[in-house]
Amino acid sequence: MIFDYLTLKYIHVTSVIISYTLFLLRGIWMFRSSPLLRQRWVKITPHVNDTILLLSAITMAVIAHRNPLVEHWLAAKIIGLLIYIVLGYTAFKLAKVRQTKVITWILAQVVFAYIVLVALTKNPLVFF
Repeated sequence: MIFDYLTLKYIHVTSVIISYTLFLLRGIWMFRSSPLLRQRWVKITPHVNDTILLLSAITMAVIAHRNPLVEHWLAAKIIGLLIYIVLGYTAFKLAKVRQTKVITWILAQVVFAYIVLVALTKNPLVFF
């Protein structure tokens, strides 16, 4: 096999860190109306990285025989990811009012933290 599980996990965790860092930076640049937000690499890199992130997650789940229908913590991560994507898309693309952009950007970060905590604890009820 080209990648073993541990290698995939390192790729996945690195992609998580890059993904969050880019999300945080893009939000800060958006609120400051920075021209950095319009650079080509800023528009492309998050999509490339998130593709690597998703592919590494799926591959790890397959290698480890993880089933989100059986392992509720994994299902919670997937649902959290979908919510995170909707909130991020709303913050960066859909929202027209600054207050809505700020709220959805902050909520996306809360959901991101939830996903990371679930991954670390394997407990979907991590806040309870």
